[in-house]
Amino acid sequence: MNVKPSSSIATSRPLAPVTLGTALVLVTYVTPMATIPATAADLGAGPAARAWILSSMSLGLAAALLASGVMGDILGRRRVYVAGSIAMALAAAVCAVAQEPIVFIAARVVEGVGGAAVLACGLAVLAHRYPPGPERIHATSVWAASVGLGIAAGAVLAPALDVGSGWREAYAVTAVLGLALVLPSLLRIEESAAAAPRNLDLAGSGLLIAAMTLGVSALTQGRGGVDVPTVALAVLSAVSFVAFVLVERRVDQPLLDPALLRHPRFRAATGGSFVLGAGIIGMAAFIPTVAQVGLGRGLWAASLPVLAWAGVSVVTSMLARHVPHPLEGSRPIATLLVLVAGGQLLSYGLQADSSMWRLVVAMVVAGVGMGVLNAVLGREAIASVPPASAGTGSGANQTARYLGAACGITLFVTVATHAGDTIIDGWNTAVLVSATLTLVGAAAIALTGRTSHAHRTESH
Repeated sequence: MNVKPSSSIATSRPLAPVTLGTALVLVTYVTPMATIPATAADLGAGPAARAWILSSMSLGLAAALLASGVMGDILGRRRVYVAGSIAMALAAAVCAVAQEPIVFIAARVVEGVGGAAVLACGLAVLAHRYPPGPERIHATSVWAASVGLGIAAGAVLAPALDVGSGWREAYAVTAVLGLALVLPSLLRIEESAAAAPRNLDLAGSGLLIAAMTLGVSALTQGRGGVDVPTVALAVLSAVSFVAFVLVERRVDQPLLDPALLRHPRFRAATGGSFVLGAGIIGMAAFIPTVAQVGLGRGLWAASLPVLAWAGVSVVTSMLARHVPHPLEGSRPIATLLVLVAGGQLLSYGLQADSSMWRLVVAMVVAGVGMGVLNAVLGREAIASVPPASAGTGSGANQTARYLGAACGITLFVTVATHAGDTIIDGWNTAVLVSATLTLVGAAAIALTGRTSHAHRTESH
C-alpha cells in the first residue's frame, strides 16, 4: 500500500460506483424505519415480527461482513462486490412481493448478506486503488459521506413513494437501482485480491454467524420477559462465541486474526463502530415510529429527524478531511461518541405535544459526531491491518457496527414498547438507556486506548 499504483490501477475509477453502491445499501437499510407501521399492518406482523423486520438486515450484515471481506481478499473484491449487489437487488424484489412476515424477514437477511459484500469489498477496493495520504483521506471521506447520503435518500424515498401499499414500491425501486449499478461496477472497478492466497475459515464463519444469530434471537425473544427459551438462546450464543474464539486461536488462517485485537487502533475502530450501532443507530430506527404513533405526525414529518441526522453527517464526513488534527486512535473516537450521546440526550423529555424540532435538533447534534466518526472509523479500519487484509479490516469494522445495530434496535424497541404507559414514556426511558450505552462505550474506548499508550511509553 506504500508503493505507487500500477498503470492499470491508476486508470481505474472506482470511487463513484463504490460510493453509490454504499449509499444504496444504506437506502435499503433504512427503508423499513419509516414504513414499519404500514409494513407490519399489511403483513400481519406481531410485536416480535416487528422487531425482526427492523433488525433482520442488521443481522445479515453483521453475519456476513467479515466473511465477505475475507472472500474478497481471496476470490477478488470486484467479483464479490458485484455478487453482493445482485443478491441485494433480488432480495429487495422478494420484499416487494412478500405476503408473510417470515418471507419478508428472510429476504431482509439476504439483503444484509448482499449489502455486506458491497460494504466490505467496496472499502477494500478504495484502499487498493488509493495510496495512504491525501488521496486515501479524500476517498474514505467521500465513502463516509455516502453512508449519510444513503440514510438521507432512504428517509426521502419512503414518503416520496407513499402510494399504493405505502411500502412495497420503495423495495421495488431499490431492486431496480441495485441491478442498474452492476454494469458501472464491472466497468470502473479494477479487480484486486490479496497477494498471498488463503483459505476461508468455514468453521470460524459458521460459529460467528451462530453466535450473532442466537444472541439477537435471545434479545428478541426476551421482549416479553426472561423465560426458558430466552436463557437457552443466550447460553447457546455464549457457547458459540467461546467456540469461535477457541477455533480462531487454533486454525492457521483464522477468519479474524486474534493478533489484530492487540492493535490499539483496530480495537478502538471496531469498538467505536459497535457502540455507534448499538446507540444512535438503534435509536434512529425508532424515531419514525414514535413520531407517527406517539406524536401523531405523517410520514414526511416523521422522516425529517432522520433526514436531518443523515444530511448533517454527510457534510461533516466531507469536512473531516480538513481537520488539522490527524484524528487517529482512541481519543478522538471516544470524544466524538460523547458528542453523539449528547445529541441523544437532547431528545429526552419528549411529550405528546412536543414539536418535531425537538427530535430534529437532537439528531443534528448526533449527526455532527456520527459524520466525523464515519470518516475516522472507515480510515482506521483499513489503516490498522496489513495491506493484504484490507477486506478483512473493513469487514470486521462493519461487522461490529451492524451487530451493534441489530442489538441496539432490538433493545431500543423492547424498552420503548414496554417501559411506561405510553410510547412516549417508553421513548424517554429507551433514550436514557441508549445514551448510557454510548457513554459507557466511549469511556471503555478511552480507557483501553490510554492503557495501550501507557504501555508503549513504558516500552520506550
